[in-house]
Amino acid sequence: MTNPQNTNRPFGQTLALALALIYVVVGMINTMPEIPGLQNLAREITGQPYFRVANFPKEYFFPPVFLIMMVIVVLNASVYRAWKVEKPQIAWLGLLLDIGLVVAAFLGAFGYLVEIDSVCLIDQITGERARLIQDAAERSANVIPGMSFDAEVPSCQARFGAWTIPLLFTIITLFFLYNVRVWGAPLVIVASVVVLYTVITTLVWVFGLSDNGFLLTKLGAEGGDVIAAATQKATNVFISPDGFMGRFMDIVVNQVFPFVILGALFGSSAGGTSLIKLAVRMTRKLRGGPAHAAIVSSAMFGTITGGPVTNVLSTGRLTIPMMRRNGFNKYFAGGVEAAASSGGQIMPPVMGVAAFVLVALTAVPYTQVITAAFLPAMAFFFSIFLAVVFQSRRENVQAMREIPEDLVMERQDWINLIIIFVPILTILFLLLGNKDSVANGILGTIFEADSWFIRTIVNSTGDAVSSGWWAVAVLVPLMFLDAETRRKPSKVLVSLAEGGILISRLFLLLFAVSIIAAFLNESGLTGELTRAVTSWLESVTALNLFGFSIPITGGVYLMLALVCAMMCAILLGMGMPTVPAYVNVALLLGPLLANLGVSFFTAHMFVFYFAVASAITPPVAVAAFAAASITGGEPMRTGVAAVRVGIVMFTIPFVFAWYPELLLIEQAVTITSSTGQQVLIEGYTGEPDWGQLSMLLARLVLALYLVASALTGYDKSALVRGETPVRILIALLVLWKTPLIMTIGLVLAAVLLAWHHLVKKGDHDPSPQT
Repeated sequence: MTNPQNTNRPFGQTLALALALIYVVVGMINTMPEIPGLQNLAREITGQPYFRVANFPKEYFFPPVFLIMMVIVVLNASVYRAWKVEKPQIAWLGLLLDIGLVVAAFLGAFGYLVEIDSVCLIDQITGERARLIQDAAERSANVIPGMSFDAEVPSCQARFGAWTIPLLFTIITLFFLYNVRVWGAPLVIVASVVVLYTVITTLVWVFGLSDNGFLLTKLGAEGGDVIAAATQKATNVFISPDGFMGRFMDIVVNQVFPFVILGALFGSSAGGTSLIKLAVRMTRKLRGGPAHAAIVSSAMFGTITGGPVTNVLSTGRLTIPMMRRNGFNKYFAGGVEAAASSGGQIMPPVMGVAAFVLVALTAVPYTQVITAAFLPAMAFFFSIFLAVVFQSRRENVQAMREIPEDLVMERQDWINLIIIFVPILTILFLLLGNKDSVANGILGTIFEADSWFIRTIVNSTGDAVSSGWWAVAVLVPLMFLDAETRRKPSKVLVSLAEGGILISRLFLLLFAVSIIAAFLNESGLTGELTRAVTSWLESVTALNLFGFSIPITGGVYLMLALVCAMMCAILLGMGMPTVPAYVNVALLLGPLLANLGVSFFTAHMFVFYFAVASAITPPVAVAAFAAASITGGEPMRTGVAAVRVGIVMFTIPFVFAWYPELLLIEQAVTITSSTGQQVLIEGYTGEPDWGQLSMLLARLVLALYLVASALTGYDKSALVRGETPVRILIALLVLWKTPLIMTIGLVLAAVLLAWHHLVKKGDHDPSPQT
């Protein structure tokens, strides 16, 4: 999708682009795959034995990057610049906020360097650090005569002390204010509630106001210095893995970086429009042609961009008018685009930023994550295809047959497709390849097996970050296949710089997420909640619902927890990007689900799906609202249409929670036993049983068919009154785990479909079927 270049940017935004471009170059160097001999060559040239060309030490790399990203955010989204036009009377306050964020970022970076034991900046400046290391080395040398041991790293002597507490809350306040400006209020509201909860419950414990576990956040200072304990807790937010320069900074800087740049380049390339033209060409003989084209293009484009709103506004500007022109109503057209664009986040091989967060939180390799995501993603997009088929029958939409003139594939479009497919194939080749087969395969035949090129490719094989890096390296020259890019090469530099701005804004978002994670960890709320719910489930024997008493057995335990997690993910995800929506619920309810018989990985996948679904869930369905801005339809009705089309995104998590074999990987069927050991769920071997899996997939296809037709109100012909709930009930029975109930469901499904297609008399659509 080509974007017009804005030549009238304010000076601050131009400066932000320049700084972001420098940051992108440095960031790409940092994530560069290991090239044999390059590290040694650089050390010989510089004369520094510990010099690094890539993968820079985080204790020295994170702080300046943290500061640079926040300077980029301030320059790009300056409050002063906006208020100078909108609210000139208080523009000075905007300037103070801009300066405040930069100062807060500097203090955060400086505080990290001062407090982390591997740096101890003030001690290094004063020379105390060198003396302490020397003393430690002498002590270790004298432990056993004639033997030496590695000296322990001495703790920092010069620290902020109690000043860490006001410094931390000042940084949090300023960053939260900017988060509201850049990302909106919902995430900041949740983060603020978590911070206030931790502070208030700490005070309740300090002053002994309650002994309720939910109202206590203990500092671990029983009989000790409360201020010292509170200072240590505040310091942890700076330097611990849950802190704002911990795992979430690592995700942005070391893991997701090349993929965000890749998405920014794709967003400005000519390949996006050509991809839509190809999808139209492929689906022109189907009655739902333009809608099917929207699904294909959104899935492929969305897996790279990873942002539902970005995807809607990119592909939707072409696909929605196509659907409208072919006869679909505006709400269905907007709903299809919103649902398909949101589904791009669950579509391998890239899946967006949230997938990398899932990798970091579950410690499951990225290749395993995309393997686990494959079948659920196929089920989701198959379901949308079915919805389009039934809707086209209902609205008597005919196949376009003839492609509109503005969507005909031209020679340049075929060339532009190279821009899309070669980087994706590069990712798949490196992610799914085997190191031995790469070294001994075609590449090894063309080049010498021990050449630096082959060894570099072998080093990159199986590594997600390296595959993203190479995709960017391949895409940049490919973009010049487009004549417009050749006429204006600066377009590539601007796209790279916009990727740097996006990463900076993304970290501002993840700062709030890291604060939630850090304060939840310090408060102990997650553990308290897990203990309370588990104890309650163990004590309750039945659930009374609408006058019926349902015995609470193992399955009902799990269903209650799953429904609770679903509601929390949707509620906490309202108006939020997928990443914070997923992390908030995963941190809070992930341990609870894992404690009730679901594997830790499956629990996170469950929450991840509903975080993705929150983008189309009213009342704050951001992807649907973006689609409504194109259709001109009422946003809420578009959101409802998106839910109807994408309903399987709300149901497939329950399916793979009950049938974790759908995720195809051993981690999905591995749980923690009561003794703390990792064991397989009873009945599973850790390897897919392809026979059983095939039967399950057949049942799933049948269930999806029933649900899609039920929600559309149409199959071969219009459904009769009462048929919709019957189809949904039968779909549930078909997927039931008990063999008897499942068999009843299959028999009822066969009878119902036979009656509808062979016996039922009605106003059948005489036009050709898809």
